[in-house]
Amino acid sequence: MHIKQETIDKTGRFYVEDNECTIAEMDYQLPDKNTLLIVHTEVNESLGGKGVGKQLVAAAVDYARENSLVIKATCPFAKKVLDITPEFADVYNAEKNN
Repeated sequence: MHIKQETIDKTGRFYVEDNECTIAEMDYQLPDKNTLLIVHTEVNESLGGKGVGKQLVAAAVDYARENSLVIKATCPFAKKVLDITPEFADVYNAEKNN
């Protein structure tokens, strides 16, 4: 599965397409030069249980590492994944996320 990414001004998304239709998407904002804020994740029900949402979060983590960003999340799904994945602690700190 190929995850694409696009940023326009201070907003962006990681997404998956099938036949040019978005079937999974995670939206984010760049509120300042140091922060990537995940605001929404949505995965088509046909992909349910396949780990696509977690792959989107992992793509955001990779992007944050490459760009020296800290991740925050208001999206409940992304926040849960970040909270329970210790490997993401270098760019996400649950105590500092609030």
